[in-house]
Amino acid sequence: MSVPVMILRGGTSKGAYFLREDLPAAPEERDELLLSIMGSPDPRQIDGIGGGHPLTSKVAVVNRSADPEADVDYLFLQVQVDQPRVSAEQPCGNILAGVGPFAIERGLVAASGDTTAAVRVRMLNTGALAVVTVPVHDGRPVYTGDTALSGVPGTAARIEVEFRDTAGSVAAGLLPTGRVLDDLDGVPATLIDNGMPVVLLTATSLGVTGYETPAELEADGRLRRRVEELRLAAGKLMGLGEVSATTVPKMCLIAAPAQGGSLCTRMFIPHRVHSSIGVLAAVTVGTAVAMPGSVAHRETTGTIRVEHPTGFTDVVIDLDAGRSAIVSTARLLLDGRVHPRLTVEGAITHG
Repeated sequence: MSVPVMILRGGTSKGAYFLREDLPAAPEERDELLLSIMGSPDPRQIDGIGGGHPLTSKVAVVNRSADPEADVDYLFLQVQVDQPRVSAEQPCGNILAGVGPFAIERGLVAASGDTTAAVRVRMLNTGALAVVTVPVHDGRPVYTGDTALSGVPGTAARIEVEFRDTAGSVAAGLLPTGRVLDDLDGVPATLIDNGMPVVLLTATSLGVTGYETPAELEADGRLRRRVEELRLAAGKLMGLGEVSATTVPKMCLIAAPAQGGSLCTRMFIPHRVHSSIGVLAAVTVGTAVAMPGSVAHRETTGTIRVEHPTGFTDVVIDLDAGRSAIVSTARLLLDGRVHPRLTVEGAITHG
């Protein structure tokens, strides 16, 4: 038994991409097969194609969409490395970047011309729509280019992933309080949700520089207590209610750019400090940068570069057009067939 598969690097992750028709229809059978293919549960995933890390143990299931607003449907599945578990709880913006090239490679979307092809993707994990714009030549994706991503060696062709209808993804609108600037217990803050509820505050207003490492910020008990106090207050203002047991809103400390970007960020998610920044959090922060009157506003044109502890993330925001996109890249690594591990009797096994 073997299954057609493509392995692509999407953004800063790597995943196995399948056509839905090549996997069992029943979720339980599908997940059992994927555990065997990826080699879980095993910390090294030595008997499968997973890379022994959550960032390299991801799966995209793609099919031609029946939705007239979409070209393809995309289901993201996180295959746990050391547990026999497959999760569909949330989408992955990194793996999403590879869905466009995969759809073209597999003939789900025709790419005419020699410029770009826009692939409309319905993200089944959330129901939201994204548009992945892929460089093409002679009807095939182009993977080589000069766009750099933090955490990815070298450069590749620029892919833009535009998120549709993200304003007020969880909170009650893009600016849930109706104001671009709020007083949060004496601290000026912008409360915003363009795909992720985020509270932006200047680092100096909390007595830090904003250039500390995540470990240094996490070791500052006074700071962590103050951030959580403000987060609880912001949750109520944003219409999220009591948020002590939830992961949103995220808290973002901002400072002037340190490496030539638009601004520098440190993101509490909500109690640990992110080593970088999430895709939709970056889109939300970038929206605040483009918004006059916000604590993060900067005069920028074109691409907004959001600095974070391990590099940067580029976003494209057009407030007038209501356009929000992340800049990414992808690369096809393998196109072939994968052989899941079977028992002596021929049944699939993952342990």
